[in-house]
Amino acid sequence: MSNVLSNFDTWKKFLGNRVEAAKSAGIGEDAISKLAYEIGEFLDNKVDPQNDEERVLKELWDAGDESERKTIAGLMVKLAQRT
Repeated sequence: MSNVLSNFDTWKKFLGNRVEAAKSAGIGEDAISKLAYEIGEFLDNKVDPQNDEERVLKELWDAGDESERKTIAGLMVKLAQRT
C-alpha cells in the first residue's frame, strides 16, 4: 500500500477503483462512506502522510470532530469517483 500512498493521484485512482468494485458488489453509498471513515481512522492512526496532499488531509482530519471526519470521508469517496 505504501506505493499507492506515495502519489496522491495514484491514491485517488486506487480508491476510485475500490469504490466502483464495492458498488458492483451491491454495497450502498452509506456503507461505502462508513468504510471510508473507518479507513480514514486507520490511516490517521497508523500511516504517516507520504505527500503534501495527505498532510493537509491529516491536519483537516485531526482538526475535525466525528461528524466533520465523516464529511471528509464522504468527500474523498466523491473525489475518487471523479477520477
